[in-house]
Amino acid sequence: MSMIRDLRAAVRPSLRKSSAPYSSYDPTRDPSASSAVVDCAVYRDGRRLESSACLTPHEAMLRVREEGGFAWIGLHEPTEAEFAGIAAEFGLHPLAVEDAVHAHQRPKLERYDDTLFTVFKTIHYVEHAELTATSEVVETGEVMCFTGRDFVITVRHGGKGSLRALRHGLQKDAELLAKGPSAVLHAIADHVVDGYIAVASAVQDDIDEVEIDVFSAPAKGSPRGSDAGRIYQLKREVLEFKRAVSPLLRPMQLLSERPMRLIDPDIQKYFRDVADHLARVQEEVIGFDELLNSILQANLAQATVAQNEDMRKITSWAAIIAVPTAVCGIYGMNFDHMPELQWKYGYPAVLTGIAVVCFAIHRTLKRNGWL
Repeated sequence: MSMIRDLRAAVRPSLRKSSAPYSSYDPTRDPSASSAVVDCAVYRDGRRLESSACLTPHEAMLRVREEGGFAWIGLHEPTEAEFAGIAAEFGLHPLAVEDAVHAHQRPKLERYDDTLFTVFKTIHYVEHAELTATSEVVETGEVMCFTGRDFVITVRHGGKGSLRALRHGLQKDAELLAKGPSAVLHAIADHVVDGYIAVASAVQDDIDEVEIDVFSAPAKGSPRGSDAGRIYQLKREVLEFKRAVSPLLRPMQLLSERPMRLIDPDIQKYFRDVADHLARVQEEVIGFDELLNSILQANLAQATVAQNEDMRKITSWAAIIAVPTAVCGIYGMNFDHMPELQWKYGYPAVLTGIAVVCFAIHRTLKRNGWL
């Protein structure tokens, strides 16, 4: 343990253990002041000890060591100073602590001595009245989970994805919660993946809407190919979704297949269900990406076809206009001896001839689909 503490001091001096157990939990501070700790409780035999409601993380762990059970500490966007005391108290690895404080991590599962460090990307669907080229479809957040033998520390980043409802729901299942910290880790993983399923369903509706718009007749005044911006924006949001889902599949498979000392064997069976749901969501997201590629290509092809149609129409009218232009150009030359110059009906005859030729060209082009 002394070697680990020396390494922690070398890598991150700010995490050194101070003389006071928790500089961030001064009992004399104003209770109304903001704190990164959103909930801290001790659980024993699947029940939350109500007398632990006002404990600090340090006090909660002292009680766990004296009476048994485990502590569940929830934090929201802690600073380095706020997290330093907790990291020192629980012996958290400095690299994991740095990831938890600064966020923007890839979903992963890492083991540091007797602690599992798991990173989840949370996805929240952003409601919008109409999908535009600048619409935000998904909003991401992060949940980091430190799982030990007698503690769980959750660190949440982002305005969405609160774990309060999850905690209350889990507290109603004493049999599952009695399995210890691994039951909390499974509940968080299941909660995150359930969120993926809900978002995937909403994104599917947006893709269906775009697909219908692309393959239906364009609105009056709206040119073909004008949906490219919406498709590209939706594709970018799906890519963000994919970055949250795909890297998490391997950690869930490890939790469900590989025996781990910190994971209860009975809970490991539940991770298989989470891994199956996650695999299904991953297939859907990959399908979304491929479908959007096809829709985008179809949209660009429609734009190309529309441009070709416009060019054919322009060419057709240019051919029709070429007839009177040629005749008028010929008769505009200044020569004394030109046929029909002195003929009484020459002017109306030329106009009639021009009209007949132009009408014949128009009919031919229209019959061939150029007009």
